[in-house]
Amino acid sequence: MGERFGSDKLRKTRGGRKAAGGGTKPRPAGARPSGAAGAAPAAPVARGASDVSWHGVVQATVAGLGYELVDAERAPRGLLQVFIDRVPGHPYPTGESESVTVDDCEVVTRQLQYALEVDGVDYARLEVSSPGLDRPLKTEADYERFTGHTVQLALKQPFMGRKNWQGVLARAEGAEPGHWSLLLAPQGSKDQAQGQVLGFELAEVREAKLVPVLDFKGRRPGVRPSEGAAPETAPAAGETDR
Repeated sequence: MGERFGSDKLRKTRGGRKAAGGGTKPRPAGARPSGAAGAAPAAPVARGASDVSWHGVVQATVAGLGYELVDAERAPRGLLQVFIDRVPGHPYPTGESESVTVDDCEVVTRQLQYALEVDGVDYARLEVSSPGLDRPLKTEADYERFTGHTVQLALKQPFMGRKNWQGVLARAEGAEPGHWSLLLAPQGSKDQAQGQVLGFELAEVREAKLVPVLDFKGRRPGVRPSEGAAPETAPAAGETDR
């Protein structure tokens, strides 16, 4: 199963805040969220500032805990989905692992609950998970990190009659930042593209993601479950398992 942690947004009730399902969650000013392994709350952004968005709050909070924000998006019915990854070489109080763990997701969830409430971000449910085997590549740093991996690339404009390409990612030799290349893989028995190189710039890319490497001995830890699989969730903050 992939690592995923979800919680319902707290609803204010008489006598304190109550989590969905009946659990209470008092939050004194300046208190540290449980499970954050001693991490101090991220500094809240001034409410009402024109340049502040929910995405900015998520970005600052995730980065403040030492994780990388891979993506964040709003889904139907008030769901706020956040995808995180570990930064190579960074020590984490949740233990050593090559990929995101359930504890990592829980730490980020607790801190985000606090930060989003402080900044008045409206949402119904928060879900934090790892980016999965088909992790998207969005920044120059992503391309640097996954150089040498097989990547699926979708261009904004077709090249040689097609937008979708797959190959091994490499930096274009002698090129400036933002210039990359793919060592093309064969697409079929009639495709003679093997050994050719596709050069491109980041500005030309609509979407890029890793090609999953399947492990038939078992699912790699720290990845999202496949479509249709039940995600791993935890009770909302303040609840207890019954």
